[in-house]
Amino acid sequence: GCLLLWLLPSVLRAQSNGEARPRSTPCQQSPTKVSCKGVGLRKFPKELGQGVKYLELSNNFIQNLSGGHMPGFGQLEYLDVCFNQLEAVSATTLVQLPQLRSLLLGSNHLDRNYLANGRALHLLRNIEVLDLSANNLESHMAGWYISNLTKLRMLDLSRNRITRLSAGIFWSTLRLRELDLSNNYIMEIEEGAFEALEELEVVNLALNSLHCISGFSLTQLRVLNLSHNALELFISEEGAKPYLLQVLDLSHNRLLYFPELPKAHYLTHLNLSNNLIASLLPGSRHPEEFVLRYEEMARLNRTLRTTAGLTHVADLDLSNNRLQLFPFTFFHSLGSLHSLSLAMNCLQDVAGESLASGTEPRDHSPVPLERAALSVRSLDLHGNAIRVLPRWFFHSLPQLETIDLGSNSLQPCESQGSDQGGNVGGGSHVPAPGGTCTPFYNVPSLKHLSLCKNNITRLHPYAFKQTSLLSLDLSGNKDLFMPKEALGGLEFSLRKLSLKGNQMDDSKAELPCLDTLKVLDLSDNNLSLLPTGLFCSPLESLDVRNNNLLTLEKLALTSWSHSLKDVSIAGNPFSCCSLAWLD
Repeated sequence: GCLLLWLLPSVLRAQSNGEARPRSTPCQQSPTKVSCKGVGLRKFPKELGQGVKYLELSNNFIQNLSGGHMPGFGQLEYLDVCFNQLEAVSATTLVQLPQLRSLLLGSNHLDRNYLANGRALHLLRNIEVLDLSANNLESHMAGWYISNLTKLRMLDLSRNRITRLSAGIFWSTLRLRELDLSNNYIMEIEEGAFEALEELEVVNLALNSLHCISGFSLTQLRVLNLSHNALELFISEEGAKPYLLQVLDLSHNRLLYFPELPKAHYLTHLNLSNNLIASLLPGSRHPEEFVLRYEEMARLNRTLRTTAGLTHVADLDLSNNRLQLFPFTFFHSLGSLHSLSLAMNCLQDVAGESLASGTEPRDHSPVPLERAALSVRSLDLHGNAIRVLPRWFFHSLPQLETIDLGSNSLQPCESQGSDQGGNVGGGSHVPAPGGTCTPFYNVPSLKHLSLCKNNITRLHPYAFKQTSLLSLDLSGNKDLFMPKEALGGLEFSLRKLSLKGNQMDDSKAELPCLDTLKVLDLSDNNLSLLPTGLFCSPLESLDVRNNNLLTLEKLALTSWSHSLKDVSIAGNPFSCCSLAWLD
């Protein structure tokens, strides 16, 4: 009994403290900024101090944005109530927030009570940023919410249930600059829907159900994302006023042709990947399985200068289409083109002459170098069916630094000695048109080359002579035989080499002394010994997983003792009696 009486004061104090805790606000607070993110709030915290300008209430359980009289929030400029259970917004609350500039209401239930909620939002005369994403809003609901917000600059309506944009939906938001309508169900945009938005610069319409953009006339736009729709046609409106568009994403659609952009002189980034474009040649015929559904398609065959106005395009992605021919002349007018991807197409050939008929050429002779040269620095051709590149290919790309030729069927030519390797287009080892190998030697600008998965079984001596490669990927070429002279000429340039997954044994993997090699991948081979040529390389990273190594030679470890930082050795049958090198 005495023990219970002795403990009673402690229990009472503990209960008293437990009752007091809920009255304190579990928020991080500074004089002007309060963050109550994810603290389990179920109502608006009206007990916060005076002068708060930034209030974060995201990731809570608030259902109603109402707080009665809130004298402490007259200076509030930023309010985040995303990821709650919000379904009702009180007009008496919002009228007390005259300075509010940014209101984030994404991921709530504002499809409920939308008429009353909309009337409440109309009181926010100074609102500039509004997030209504992921609220199950239908077209008419979204239109009602924004119908009186005249100072709005940024609007997020993504991840809703909008199916159409009526002609007058944005008439009251004339100052809108950024608009996100992605991930809806938009199938129709009425003519004039964006016409009044003269300050609009960024529009995201990705992940909708649009089938056709005809007469595109938003000349003031800087960024337009139309990816992941069902577009079969994109034609801009012809007029005297130039387009200010800089970034256009039309990827993941059903485009049959390169889009018509005659006035897009400022365009720098164009993404056309994952479409159905089968040819870049003027006058080419559409695939037989497609029917011309729109009148505008009929005049596409008369287009002669599709790229004439795209003089500033620096990045062009045409990967994952149906191209069978790579016509150099198509890209001649793209004088600023630095990055070009034609990966994952059906490319079999490269054409260097001007083709007006759209037929595959019989003669692949290049046009004169001064007219044929492209400014491309990075070229991705992986995942095609290219068997040989013509002898003029690299000479027509004098600034090329990086090329990915993985997953093709290319065989490097041999260049024996400095004389053969140094003659531009000369010597008996240079393939004539119709040859079976591709010359990778004497390409002085080239720094990064991938020839992975090309079914290369033998690498000839001096295959890369006078091509100062920094990285070379030869992985995935089963049973590759590589004599010591194969990498001759790369002794003082090569820094990264991959020979992964070639099933090479000790007799097939000979390396010269590579004085600058820092990263080497020899994994997934059948090596029982490391190539001795490696011992003079200042390796920093070595991967020898899944080989037949019993030990790592002491000479190698001594040579790399000051340089080696990472080594991967799993999957080798190391002998327990010869592991002293681990110490």
